[in-house]
Amino acid sequence: MSASVKKILENKNLQFDEIKTLLRLRPPANLILLNKALDIKSKTVGRKVYLRGLIEYSNRCAKNCYYCGIRSENKQCQRYQMADNEVIDAAKFAYQNRFASIVIQSGEDSSIRFISTIEYLLGEIRKLTNGELHITLSLGEQSRETYQRWFDAGAHRYLLRIETSNPVLYKKLHPSDKLHDFNHRLDTLKILREVGYQVGTGVMIGLPFQTIDDLAEDLLFFRKIDVDMVGMGPYIEHEETPLFEFSDTLLPLKERLEISLNMVAVLRIMMKNINIAATTAMQTIDPQGRERALLAGANVMMPNLTPAKYRDSYLLYKDKSGVADDASGSKNAMEESILLAGETIGYGEWGDSQHYELRTTNYATKKKRTPRI
Repeated sequence: MSASVKKILENKNLQFDEIKTLLRLRPPANLILLNKALDIKSKTVGRKVYLRGLIEYSNRCAKNCYYCGIRSENKQCQRYQMADNEVIDAAKFAYQNRFASIVIQSGEDSSIRFISTIEYLLGEIRKLTNGELHITLSLGEQSRETYQRWFDAGAHRYLLRIETSNPVLYKKLHPSDKLHDFNHRLDTLKILREVGYQVGTGVMIGLPFQTIDDLAEDLLFFRKIDVDMVGMGPYIEHEETPLFEFSDTLLPLKERLEISLNMVAVLRIMMKNINIAATTAMQTIDPQGRERALLAGANVMMPNLTPAKYRDSYLLYKDKSGVADDASGSKNAMEESILLAGETIGYGEWGDSQHYELRTTNYATKKKRTPRI
């Protein structure tokens, strides 16, 4: 097996069957894969980890996805939306602690008030930080006009997870209506790119009904759409969702984590210069999950800056890691994780996707400012 794996890893353009072989590896046999990914990471994006301060702005959501704890029909979820000053204070904390980037994430809301509030917050954060704090949004599907407004107001990156690239599986994870349309989500990713964002997407790993073929196709999908950044991790079930009834069909959590690490490693090999996040779900399964993801090829981490009073209401899945921490606690825990993995921290650096920089000829004029060092 090791000889065949080594031969596969020599291939500069991994194909479907080769990807499946790599994803099936388990410890200790997958060590050769993880080491290869770490070597490629070291030679391309380096051993520096970039911080994205996470602000979970609101758990109000119009969507009713069957896997998500904040789905619209979950009546057990206590809804909230952060006050403007709370968002600005969280951004100020990130800026003062030299994170250089934040992520504003929420359930999906396309109301005029929501769109205008986000635009206002982007402008205020831009003024507060002299445009030096890079802002990623993860606010679901919106119109082209809305994406343009937010881009013009100061957002630079956008994360819209596809969750699965298989349209048949997608339908099993979502209601069949206009709010949950697979092709529309794909079109939205294209719009984001056309507006000028650094575009990110991602999938869940270990879903009900999901196969190893699906996961291999997910990785090929990332390469096909030429994505700039990826956030993916193990699926963890939530009791207040329709998919929870299939819990007894799932792989054990630890195996879902191992496949997730293989996915990170294979993606790093396939797309050497993109940004890949070490996600919270990995840490939920294994206290060293984030460190292991860094050693498998990830180079981005997201300390949670959401006020503690809201954290246990933004539960996409059960037993989420870090809900009892405050911003300082999340920061300290994540910095410790990074250093334990033998990485350095890119304080004061935007850490933009090298892939984006190379594919965007007018990147320098859009950026306008250099990162703080």
